[in-house]
Amino acid sequence: MIAQKPLRGVRVLDLTRVLAGPFCTMNLADLGAEVIKIEVPGHGDDSRHFAPIMPSGDSGYFYSVNRGKQSVTIDLRTADGAAIFLELAAKCEVVVENFSPGTMDRFAIGYERLKAVNPKIILCSISGFGQSGPMSASPAYDIVAQALGGTMSITGSPGGEPGRCGVSVGDLAAALYGVIAIVAALRVRDRDGVGCHLDIAMLDCQVAMLEDALARYSVSGKIPERIGTRHPSITPFQQFRAADDYFVMGAGNESIWLRFCDAISMPQLRDDPRFRTNADRTANHAALEAILAKHFATMPREHWLALLAAASVPCAPIANVQEVSRNPHLEARNMILHAEHPTFGGLIVPGSPLKTSGGDAVPSTRAPSLGESTDQVLGAILGYDSLRLSELRRRSII
Repeated sequence: MIAQKPLRGVRVLDLTRVLAGPFCTMNLADLGAEVIKIEVPGHGDDSRHFAPIMPSGDSGYFYSVNRGKQSVTIDLRTADGAAIFLELAAKCEVVVENFSPGTMDRFAIGYERLKAVNPKIILCSISGFGQSGPMSASPAYDIVAQALGGTMSITGSPGGEPGRCGVSVGDLAAALYGVIAIVAALRVRDRDGVGCHLDIAMLDCQVAMLEDALARYSVSGKIPERIGTRHPSITPFQQFRAADDYFVMGAGNESIWLRFCDAISMPQLRDDPRFRTNADRTANHAALEAILAKHFATMPREHWLALLAAASVPCAPIANVQEVSRNPHLEARNMILHAEHPTFGGLIVPGSPLKTSGGDAVPSTRAPSLGESTDQVLGAILGYDSLRLSELRRRSII
């Protein structure tokens, strides 16, 4: 992880729940921000109740996206709860929320109210379709963004059914674009002394990640289709099945292609007019795939991987999650961690990919219990004494 903690001193109020928002604020915490997660008293983030559930009753799902945060319970549906939140916002740099558009205003804590108590505040709103446009009020989940943004239409086997990406790329893309936007807004705030309202839509982010699909459609007039693991314009670049299991390889330029042919003892492919250039190979991908599939089926996966690796041809086995968790390279880079939990030491969580050369720091792996920081945060930041805290708790405001 980045050892210098570049966001140290930045205080973030986190109103998010489930995945897109919490993954955004978790990455801010990894970068050194103080993240105060605001949750509903008695219930908390919905994901606290999602499987897998550890023996302690805590959610492994919640732990995986809420590490390094503090938890404060405030009922924002009450006028007093909203007032407490605005007091906190006056002493923070960033607010992140992923409510449906309009919810913040209904709670009387929308951007105009936030700006009134803190003119430099940065509000990042993450939603399915954004704060404007004809679909802004429509409900959305990750799968909706993947479907409407085109991702599912180009994911899956040729001629087969559309496929959802195996990770929630609709949520995660919006989260990471949110991080980028917040860091950029902090730079503007430091330079110009102004805050802003950031509007991050899951659908927008899916379209932004279509890569060259829009270019291929606009140039060729052909709608991109599902092509399995194959690359639309680089060949060979896909999965193959060896005698025992699957692996992937890619020949992204002509020199790699030549080494590939020699490594698998098929030098005749180099001079085959159907495969001389990448454009030729892509035009004749079906013929080449049939030849390679038959050849690779003759020997085990490790045989081919050893030959390809020795020839510096990019390749890898298709690892399952257990194999990922035991990868010594990932362990050496602090990407496979065991979460700090008071009673369960077996929860595996990913480390932070945000690193500097030579740095070996690891992020906090502990997620907060519901409301554990309420008294400490409201006392330290707002100066509330025990009598006021007790009264607010008696009234179920906190």
